[in-house]
Amino acid sequence: MLSVKGLSCTRDERVLFDDLQFNVASGELVQIEGRNGAGKTTLLRIIAGLGSPDTGDVYWHDNKIGHVREEYHSQMLFLGHQTGVKRELTASENLAFFQAMHTPDNSERLSGQARVHGDDAIWQALAHVGLAGREDVPAGQLSAGQQRRVALARLWLSNHPLWILDEPLTAIDKLGVKVLEQLFVSHAERGGIVLLTTHQDMFSAQNRLRKVTLGQAL
Repeated sequence: MLSVKGLSCTRDERVLFDDLQFNVASGELVQIEGRNGAGKTTLLRIIAGLGSPDTGDVYWHDNKIGHVREEYHSQMLFLGHQTGVKRELTASENLAFFQAMHTPDNSERLSGQARVHGDDAIWQALAHVGLAGREDVPAGQLSAGQQRRVALARLWLSNHPLWILDEPLTAIDKLGVKVLEQLFVSHAERGGIVLLTTHQDMFSAQNRLRKVTLGQAL
């Protein structure tokens, strides 16, 4: 479904990666790894269509993403270092806005499970990230870690087949990490794709996890 072909990228006269090539099929969970400064975030932003390589292209269903940008972005959920959480809105209002933007028809989740709508789905998503009881607190009054959890709660509301996640496990406790790993595995088992970076060992997902290492021959 997703193909990276001949990607090269230089920043500040330093080559981050050169002629990078790999494919990701439906149902795969892929970790981009490498030392600090290897270009992991840069690569994810390029794959998400938020940056440009020096050479090479990213393909979605055999089409260059630049040629099918609207379709590609409608099928992708990107979570970067910035949470994208509105400080003036409550946790539940942030998720309601996301839900209205990305699931306007309350369409069935990728999983094929029974549909859960509106406030119930939002409450359940916040409960999964440990924010039950904080749903009506303005995001600006939450800690940085809790704002991060609000952003991650979007995953439970997402119908997008492709998840691109930059360090989603940062500032998450061990129980939270386990819950997220199980969600990643479940998403892949249902035919989705998870492409992520993390400095943490993903013990619960080892049997399904595939790694692409920057700075090494692939």
